[in-house]
Amino acid sequence: MIQAVNVSLAFGGRVLYKEVNLKFTKGNCYGIIGANGAGKSTFLKILTGEIEPNTGEVLISPGERMSVLEQNQNKYDEETILDTVLLGHKRLMEIQKEKDALYAKEDFTDEDGIKAGELETEFAELGGWEADAEAKSLLQSIGVGEDMYYTLMKDIDAKIKVKVLLAQALFGNPDILVLDEPTNNLDFKTVRWLENFLLDFENIVIIVSHNRHFLNKVCTHICDVDFGQINMYLGNYDFWYETSQLLARQAKEQNKKAEQRAKELKDFIARFAANASKAKQATSRKKELEKLTIEDFKPSSRKYPFIDFKYEKEIGKEILKVENLSKKGFFNNLSFNVEKDQKIVFLSKNSQVLTTLFNILAGKEEADSGTIFFGKTITYSYLPQDNREFFDDCHLSIVDWLRQYSKDKTESYVRGWLGRMLFSGEESLKEVCVLSGGEKVRCMLSKMMLESSNFLMLDEPTNHLDLESITSLNKGMINFKGPIIFSTQDQELIETVANRVIDIIDENTIIDKCMSYEEYVENYKN
Repeated sequence: MIQAVNVSLAFGGRVLYKEVNLKFTKGNCYGIIGANGAGKSTFLKILTGEIEPNTGEVLISPGERMSVLEQNQNKYDEETILDTVLLGHKRLMEIQKEKDALYAKEDFTDEDGIKAGELETEFAELGGWEADAEAKSLLQSIGVGEDMYYTLMKDIDAKIKVKVLLAQALFGNPDILVLDEPTNNLDFKTVRWLENFLLDFENIVIIVSHNRHFLNKVCTHICDVDFGQINMYLGNYDFWYETSQLLARQAKEQNKKAEQRAKELKDFIARFAANASKAKQATSRKKELEKLTIEDFKPSSRKYPFIDFKYEKEIGKEILKVENLSKKGFFNNLSFNVEKDQKIVFLSKNSQVLTTLFNILAGKEEADSGTIFFGKTITYSYLPQDNREFFDDCHLSIVDWLRQYSKDKTESYVRGWLGRMLFSGEESLKEVCVLSGGEKVRCMLSKMMLESSNFLMLDEPTNHLDLESITSLNKGMINFKGPIIFSTQDQELIETVANRVIDIIDENTIIDKCMSYEEYVENYKN
């Protein structure tokens, strides 16, 4: 068990947490969520002892070992890959060194023999004799072959380093496992393997992640960092989100009968409990869910932007036809048609391939050869990955920036659209030059909604967005009635939106399948 007792932390005049009390227990996986800058990673550092809170303390059950995913990729540059994994269990490596030093002595005494015996016993109890085999098995599972075991960390690619450090954190069956953004820079196969590993893991897991699919798959609880408090909720991210949205709607309807509110919540809990059967920890979680009462729920104060794409012009039969499109170094003779009901995700190991393709389709770059034909009824909106050109006039206020793209130029109308995207009051008067990456993307989404186009093209739309904005965008893309083509690293977005996959494997190899991403992964993805 690990417990935060009356933990408070402030930097300068800003309070991150005030008297936080949380208990993390064996067999559960806790997802830490919150807006950018809310203090998610800082809270992990308090739990791991890297940062001391202003008040309160962190208690860990005696004898329990904590393992933390290392964020410094260069820390073990002078170690081999295998030794780096083994160093995940510090006590085990300390014993090994002590043993080696004793056995290397020329004047080995009776006292040394007694000490060696004690060390050997502890070494065996900690699984020392199986350590090498376990470390090698972990590395094999995440795609690091035996030919690399004795390669120095400084000599391997950054993407392999991430895998090795993950194996280090998982090594030795820690009692408490702390992971900060564990899926960053991992390929989908390794992410899936990690999901299954954590579903079988019987100890405590505490995770910070922006990967909603991952949080939904592995979490039994969600801890919401919000306005100086951290509230813990049973269930995964989707359950937390849907519950908070339901409570928010009910709060607005003051005259709603208490009985109706109770019925809605009970029905919702029952539906989620049934769906929880997909997870391996489902049996105990389902029992907990069935015991929930209305009093167990607190409405979140988290705010979500409202993203809803509507189009004015009806869509004809012809949407987009691409024939033999080529760009040297990116793709060769790429051909595809977009149909009215299709939401197509484009995949590639090289994201620049997709950015180049989308820019060509939007007329921002030229292809070497091939043709692009948009239907006569089609109006499209494009969200580029690089939006800097749209914010060249950095002294414009957000209101005046958005006014450029609105037919109705009145202040109240433009402010209304900005309010949907959480730019209200003084916020809407900020100059665009001071906006964060996420705020600029929200401005671009406002622009797209104002354009009312019937065809959307989005290149990595979740970049820079927080979980709340990503969730709202996901919902907006699902609800949009027109065709969409998009690229993204967000697996939840792909799985819930796409009904066709176009995978540009290399310059001359393209796979095009009308199916869900999950079906595509099962049947075609190596």
